Amino acid sequence: MGSTGGSGSIGGATNVRVVVIGDCGTGKSSLIVSVATDSFSERAPPLLPPTRLPPDFYPDRVPLTIIDTSSRPEDRNKLGAECKKADAIVLTYACDQPITLERLSSYWLPELRRLEVKVPVIVVGCKLDLRDDQQLSLEQVMTPIMHQFREIETCIECSALKQIQVAEVFYYAQKAVLHPTAPLFDQETQTLKPRCVRALKRIFILCDHDRDGALSDAELNDFQVKCFNAPLQPSEIVGVKKVVSEKLPEGVNEHGLTLTGFLFLHALFIEKGRLETTWTVLRKFGYNDEIKLRDDLLPTAQFKRAPDQSIELTSEAMDFLRGIFSMFDIDGDGALRPQELEDLFSTAPERNCCNCWQSMGRRHLRGFNGEECIGSCDLEWISICVGSHDSYGSCQKPCLFNLYWVPWRSCFGVSCDPSSTD
Repeated sequence: MGSTGGSGSIGGATNVRVVVIGDCGTGKSSLIVSVATDSFSERAPPLLPPTRLPPDFYPDRVPLTIIDTSSRPEDRNKLGAECKKADAIVLTYACDQPITLERLSSYWLPELRRLEVKVPVIVVGCKLDLRDDQQLSLEQVMTPIMHQFREIETCIECSALKQIQVAEVFYYAQKAVLHPTAPLFDQETQTLKPRCVRALKRIFILCDHDRDGALSDAELNDFQVKCFNAPLQPSEIVGVKKVVSEKLPEGVNEHGLTLTGFLFLHALFIEKGRLETTWTVLRKFGYNDEIKLRDDLLPTAQFKRAPDQSIELTSEAMDFLRGIFSMFDIDGDGALRPQELEDLFSTAPERNCCNCWQSMGRRHLRGFNGEECIGSCDLEWISICVGSHDSYGSCQKPCLFNLYWVPWRSCFGVSCDPSSTD
């Protein structure tokens, strides 16, 4: 499931700036010449001017600018300045010079931290053609370093002379910028991060048209077309569900792919390095690089009133709010209890987003046996929250904002799906 096509601007990025650093003699300039000319130069200059790879060089169709650096002590300040302007760092060592590998953790990576450079780092072993077959494998060498320095996105070995994995070096660097791991996945626990889970849950609910808690074959196909502009073949749908059911039986039921299975698939994509798949889905549904709906997709109510004026909700707004209320009032007691309220806002980016609603409810109503809750009545609590600037001040705007995260197919008379053209 999922394939991506370039658009020239991904996540708002129109150019990716990659700075190449490392010890003298590790092959920085040769690496850059090799990727730019698809050939090896015996006389690569010691320091290259900025090198630009055109938009069509990689599938994402975003141009890439490569900055060469000098490791001479007298150029240290200039190197630091370039690193601070980087979107990603390519940190090189020479496969035939063990000391340059040791200096990754003894000098270069600590130096990047000292400079407070907080961008993805791609560690590159150059001169692979000179590597001793008796040396430890890349995985054996880099695993302890990657555990110590989590900013390392990936590691790769290459040979500019033999044209081995040269283009891949900068592909991974660009990919780390356009499709970053950190917002989606916790490397320590090997799980999706809470904000990512909430966003994917919201997308799942929006795509579950019949609201049976699973994506049917038709709904999966609609999702695929919406995100990737191409349908899934019946055999592909069978394959997707087979992968999920073999690893996670509860991920598939008689109705289709469950939310658990949907989340499992995205965790699997990320673990296999296919972050672009999950990012394509998130961006198609209007999420930015912080996994929040883009500001331009969140209309904010601007209420202007005189002191003697009041605000009333339209009938369409009240119908919408009643609909949400009924949907999440699972026990039908006319009150949203804490767990029901948490479920209502479970797709919002922050876990404490329902606090303002809870505090509103406490001021007005108490549930059965004195338990604090938010009651429906005539939805007075909502009307007051929306209309009372004076009583609730700064609470009012977040309360309204959080309603936009509720995965409801028609919010205030417009689609809640930011990418919808309906």
